[in-house]
Amino acid sequence: MNLVSDKLLSTNDRNCGSKHITVLGATGSVGTSTLDLVEKSGGRFTVRALTANTNVTALAKLAIRFRPQIVVIGDEKCLPQLRELLTGVKVEIAAGESALCDAASLDVDMVIASIVGVAGLRPTLAAIEAGNSIGLANKECLVSAGTIFMASAKARGVQILPVDSEHCALFQIFDTSQSSAVEKLTITASGGPFRTWDIQRMENVTPAQALRHPNWDMGPKISIDSATMMNKGLEIIEASHLFPVEPDRIDAVIHPQSIVHGLVTYVDGSTIAQLASADMRGPIGFCLDWPNRRKLPVKTLDLTECGPLTFEKPDFERFKCLQYALDAMNEGGGLTNILNAANECAVAAFLKSDIGFLDIARTIERTLDRAVANGFGNAPSCLQDVLEQDARARTVAREIM
Repeated sequence: MNLVSDKLLSTNDRNCGSKHITVLGATGSVGTSTLDLVEKSGGRFTVRALTANTNVTALAKLAIRFRPQIVVIGDEKCLPQLRELLTGVKVEIAAGESALCDAASLDVDMVIASIVGVAGLRPTLAAIEAGNSIGLANKECLVSAGTIFMASAKARGVQILPVDSEHCALFQIFDTSQSSAVEKLTITASGGPFRTWDIQRMENVTPAQALRHPNWDMGPKISIDSATMMNKGLEIIEASHLFPVEPDRIDAVIHPQSIVHGLVTYVDGSTIAQLASADMRGPIGFCLDWPNRRKLPVKTLDLTECGPLTFEKPDFERFKCLQYALDAMNEGGGLTNILNAANECAVAAFLKSDIGFLDIARTIERTLDRAVANGFGNAPSCLQDVLEQDARARTVAREIM
């Protein structure tokens, strides 16, 4: 199953009343942008559940503001503090992975799946198995376990809508009635803060420098992935699961202005692009209101104000993470899962200044090499296999670092 193959199956308009939503990862950038749209929607959405990992104070404030049925903190050690902060507030309070899955399984119109990392796998799968439509912002669901997740969605008739700006762009311009006429999918990359830096200068990049994205306001992990261009590699892997196009017909181009977000090229030579301001509320709002379009509190694009729009080929020598992602995708098996695990470990180490910026790519390369050499890169057959393979890859990555 690919996302676009079922685009026309969910055309019933449920917007006549308030849509019920759950936000997994409510305190992150996608979660807060989602709730900003909810607050400005004029009552079109009702929040049933909110979750966070450790940000107790922010979660409590959101619970007071939106009055969901349940709030869940992932880290059980934070539960007493959350209970204290919500004293007197009529809301169910819970903690831990099981509670996250329970919240994801509540009957709602859409679950915004924006938990960062493999921590989002079980809750998002629980949401799918409960039959909830998914606004997908968690990359690992498809990068680490794409075949499993898409098979589960197909079995339950679940609609998966992509929240990432690039995949949302492709979804809007992909002609589902003529998917065989699609020649190529292209996603765009800003190039991050080091687009013009030479590799010698990149050796000394600090976490503070890498976190300063030129166009987007994102969380720490995604910001570092953008700086290494791993983000684009992960997005190409995601697109290979979401759209009925062979992986070798999906590519990325550098587009520093972040105005064009995705392009679909057809066999007749036509290329159709989706353009919008760099505001995550655009794709999030599209998913929340789909299949309708409604007015959103985002800036309408004025091309006369944008200036020139430029495009460049990625430099695979300076941004090796992108090459490793493409290699893992093309090799298949469980290598994209191993790639993701190694990257998460390396990014976390870099953010603590334990390794250098270019050591992120070196760690990923050596982890993949060891997985192939030691025979643990086979395709996982279930979520437990995914998690065990992920854990082994993390052990290897830490040894290498």
